[in-house]
Amino acid sequence: MKYFLIAPWLALFGLLCGAGAQAQNLDKPVEIHDRIAADEVKNSRVALTLDACSGKFDDRLIDFLIRNRIPATLFATKRWLDKNPEGVAIIKAHLDLFDVEDHGENHIPAVIGAGRTVYGIPGEPDILHLRREVSEGARAITQIIGVAPHWYRAATAEYDAQSVGEIGKLGYKIAGFSVNADVGATLHRAAIEERLKHVRGGDVIIAHMNKPASDTASGLSQGLLALLQRGLIFVRLDQVDLQVVPATRP
Repeated sequence: MKYFLIAPWLALFGLLCGAGAQAQNLDKPVEIHDRIAADEVKNSRVALTLDACSGKFDDRLIDFLIRNRIPATLFATKRWLDKNPEGVAIIKAHLDLFDVEDHGENHIPAVIGAGRTVYGIPGEPDILHLRREVSEGARAITQIIGVAPHWYRAATAEYDAQSVGEIGKLGYKIAGFSVNADVGATLHRAAIEERLKHVRGGDVIIAHMNKPASDTASGLSQGLLALLQRGLIFVRLDQVDLQVVPATRP
């Protein structure tokens, strides 16, 4: 598998901010959007990624994935892992389907600087706090799940340039997405299904597995079955390479 090193990530970050952007604009947090890298075979692969920020375990969603043998990459925080031992046990019993990756220790956005926020959530005051967020999240996954993570997704999925460089130095690849299926588990079932109708081969889907009271499980269940019927094949991020692309769709 290919690894994006620090310099390429920073260059791509600059492209995401716009060609010819001034240096100060590179400090503005942005989402990283990526897709499965194209190969010689027609790309029919799709990656489902699910975030577990804090909150509870969406057993309906995970049970659906297990019953239908749909693999997924799960991004879990240490906070979520500690609070959901029953969900963790189910995931650990199905590591043939699920790859568990780093979502941080306490779900803090990857923006550095006193007073900086993303969607009202405070970021990191300095680099040392960012390092702890990434490293302690990874340590928890290694200890609790038993497999060391290689991917990182920050809270809110937004990053500033300094954080991108530091996460790369720590040895982790940043997981973006190309389709936001549930917008933080806030969408109703019909809206989730509508977004999934537009998925095509190569897409990386982001949704959530920590809000069982939401419509995410019901919306994904119908939408993912429709994708299977279209002949799309689900894969985990540890099975593919990703390439950063401009954001064009939800």
